[in-house]
Amino acid sequence: MQNSMLMSISGVVLIVMNLISFGLMAYDKRCAAKGKWRVPERTLFLAAALFGGLGGVLGMQLLRHKTRHWYFQVFFPLFLIIQVVILVVLFRTIG
Repeated sequence: MQNSMLMSISGVVLIVMNLISFGLMAYDKRCAAKGKWRVPERTLFLAAALFGGLGGVLGMQLLRHKTRHWYFQVFFPLFLIIQVVILVVLFRTIG
């Protein structure tokens, strides 16, 4: 597989996963406000861990959602940092 194709696929995956992560945070926030059934926290964590760290962090900050839970405050930014490091190493290796 060519390097440019790998980078393109990686970019699409990153965009999709971050949109999913942010969307889940927005949906959960909406459900919380309306007293409806919520998105399980493990689902929010899974989306953030699967290269949706930026979407999760933005969801927390922009929507002011899950900001009182220490484990979200610690692990969502940690996921983002780890993902950035992985991507930098990957792109330096293939680029």
